[in-house]
Amino acid sequence: MAERTDNLDAPLLAPIERTGPGFYWSVGALSVLVLWGAVAYWSQFSEGLGVTGLHQPVSWGFYVTNFVFFIGISHAGTLISAILRLSKAEWRRPITRMAEVITVMVLFIGAGQILVDLGRPDRMLNVIRYGRYQSPLLWDATSISAYLTASIVYLYLPMIPDIAILRDRLAKRKLLYTVLALGWTGSERQQRVLNRAIAIMAVLVIPIAVSVHTVVSFVFSMTLQPMWHSTIFGPYFVVGAIFSGIAALIVAMIAFRRAYRLQGYLKPIHFRYLGQLLLVMSLLWFYFTFAEYLTGYYGSEPEEMKVFWAKFSGPFWPLFWGMALTNFVIPVLTLARLGRHTVGKVLIASLSVLVGMWLERFIIVVPTLSNPRLPFGEGIYGPTWVEWGEMAGSFALFALFYLLFTKLFPVISIWEIREGRDVGLREVEERLLTYLPETGEPPVATTERGH
Repeated sequence: MAERTDNLDAPLLAPIERTGPGFYWSVGALSVLVLWGAVAYWSQFSEGLGVTGLHQPVSWGFYVTNFVFFIGISHAGTLISAILRLSKAEWRRPITRMAEVITVMVLFIGAGQILVDLGRPDRMLNVIRYGRYQSPLLWDATSISAYLTASIVYLYLPMIPDIAILRDRLAKRKLLYTVLALGWTGSERQQRVLNRAIAIMAVLVIPIAVSVHTVVSFVFSMTLQPMWHSTIFGPYFVVGAIFSGIAALIVAMIAFRRAYRLQGYLKPIHFRYLGQLLLVMSLLWFYFTFAEYLTGYYGSEPEEMKVFWAKFSGPFWPLFWGMALTNFVIPVLTLARLGRHTVGKVLIASLSVLVGMWLERFIIVVPTLSNPRLPFGEGIYGPTWVEWGEMAGSFALFALFYLLFTKLFPVISIWEIREGRDVGLREVEERLLTYLPETGEPPVATTERGH
């Protein structure tokens, strides 16, 4: 039986045991983009922020947009994985690790955007030396640090049994796997302790994840800038984070499903469930967006109306209506009926949402700063090649980290898949027993033919 299980799990170990040319081509292409980002950053570091399109009053641009976008995507791992674990949804088993890896990898990239935006990264030490908790910026740094720590632990704990499998099966990198396996033998006591630890972390990361994007919204809403000072920004940001996180998870699942031939593990039913969840979040996003802009329009505060019309019919109208198209119209049209071509429809909707949520972050940041309350002239922001390079390098670095992770560790949890098979067999057995006589119960005698 053990050998049969190993054979069933062979596709999950194949990317680690064998390396095809596609892996090296992908690493090479991503490395070129990362190099472009490194050159752009060096240009900015040596010459200052003057090489970017940032200025007064638009002192935030691509960098803060990317920061909010990446932190939002990180909700894929914590909220989706933790909620599915706590609800004991059996279909979660092939997707939880993919979601958790997204969280950890993207948090590093998101936090790095702040260092890039500072211009002088050494000033980050001032947060530790002179930080004051009256500032939402310090709340942000604290919550993201706690979130990153909790996410790393939440990712690592379920990986321990799989690392032990790699330790026992592979000859290469044996020292690495031996250290990370922490002496795992798979005993009943170890499994019980591990399950309890995972359950505790699943409970802890949910409020931490919600607080992180709420605090990110406070960086905006605690100011008096037009269209930012809003009580709805907290839940609005959390909904947007979950929305983009689900889309990022779906894209990652489809990419690795095709690259590593995991069709037997990532089935259309998984994409159907996630697609339905994405549709619900699209409707919820539209509700919050409609409520936010309707409230601003009805109040007609002069400074806010400048920003309002700049988005609806002014210089930012293509981006605003593009956001509405990609976050609401396309997802609803593609996800309303998932009877056929489920994977393709869900992929189109997810890519659309990722574009739309990045546009939403940009629409929140730049139009408001372009029309400040203070007596500055209206600002026109245009990113330079440095900002485009930093953006391309950041996305490529995230994809490269994810790809390298799949070369070292199984991207789908092997032990959870095995456990799911055992649970499935027990459920089938229990279901059959409900239709059969109990042991020792005499069969009902029939005296007439046909009865």
